[in-house]
Amino acid sequence: MMHLHYKVAGGDFAGAGQASSQLKKVLKQLGVNPQIIKRAIIALYEAEVNIVAHANRGIIRIHITSDFVKIELDDEGPGIEDISKAMEKGFSTASDKVRSMGFGAGMGLPNIQANADSFTITSKQGVGTHLEITVQLR
Repeated sequence: MMHLHYKVAGGDFAGAGQASSQLKKVLKQLGVNPQIIKRAIIALYEAEVNIVAHANRGIIRIHITSDFVKIELDDEGPGIEDISKAMEKGFSTASDKVRSMGFGAGMGLPNIQANADSFTITSKQGVGTHLEITVQLR
């Protein structure tokens, strides 16, 4: 099993995507099917951008086996008030500043769910959010 670990700073849009870029390289080196790589990268990128857009900071842990990629993300931030509402396409609590940069369209969580084989999200108001994303590699 291979482990990757990243720290994400809230508001660092220039750094958003570093973890997903690294995961893409690793999965390519492992010879994973390009369609599966694409799904894993989309799910991770959306989650990574959510940390940057909404939280103070976060941690990404990626576990890669021959069968799957499991991605765990924990952030320290405001949390999600209503997860089922946040899962609706187009629903967003992004600030005007975030929207002006082309983010915050309300597609992040739906895109994660669409590209993951399993996806769980838990959140506590005023504490933060935990995501667990699994993509099967076979």
